Amino acid sequence: MTLEKYKFNYYLNINLDKFVIVFLHGFMGNINEFDEAIKFLAEDFSYLILDLPGHGKTEVVGGDEYYGMEPTAQAIINLLDELKIDKCHLIGYSMGGRLALYLTLKFPERFMKVVLESASPGLATEAERLERARRDVQIARKLSRSIIPTDFAAFLSNWYNQPIFGYIKNHPQYDCMIESRLQNNPQELEKSLRFMGNGCQPSLWEKLQENKIHILLLAGEYDKKFIFINIEMAKLCKFAQLKIIKNTAHNIHFENTLAFVENIKYFLSTAS
Repeated sequence: MTLEKYKFNYYLNINLDKFVIVFLHGFMGNINEFDEAIKFLAEDFSYLILDLPGHGKTEVVGGDEYYGMEPTAQAIINLLDELKIDKCHLIGYSMGGRLALYLTLKFPERFMKVVLESASPGLATEAERLERARRDVQIARKLSRSIIPTDFAAFLSNWYNQPIFGYIKNHPQYDCMIESRLQNNPQELEKSLRFMGNGCQPSLWEKLQENKIHILLLAGEYDKKFIFINIEMAKLCKFAQLKIIKNTAHNIHFENTLAFVENIKYFLSTAS
């Protein structure tokens, strides 16, 4: 059983009268990634939050391959079985969004509706995946050398200079977000990047037409790269709809929590 290879750190808030939302955080996030959004959603929904492999307090007790997408996805399904959650909603951000899409396509019977925030189906060609894997290895090496907190903090500062993150450094809670990221272990993040990174993920582009689950795609107006990706996803996926959120870039739920929540509430509450 795949679940035996993990010691998941998770929290389940359950009310039998409310549907469960499973939240999957992004790279360098943790179990607290969606705390602000959950404050507004908890009145209407139960929820399950967890640290993904390589993040927070979750431990991988199998080999390094268990940091990868396919065994992680199976372990999450096994965790849902253990928690007796037969069917639920699913929300994933960035890396967690890629994982959420894999889960949706692989285990469609387990999910009611799915929200993918700043997510993609991976890279379409082998050449793109090889190049991305090469770059991910370079980034992973930098992470592995971030032994002291100041080195890790410098890595994070450089990471959030990427264009997809827009003006995130101007956010009044940016320093708090960095403090949360610093709770991760860089050596564990390195393994996540090596085995869960875009370069390692199997392409899901060709599977999108098979999807029968209603999906809400969210992209920030300043994140031009992911707007383009999500437009292409919406073209291929009959049951997907795209919303572009104003005044945000890649990290929508952090930059504009209220807009993020409003879109989720409307999507999950409307009839399919």
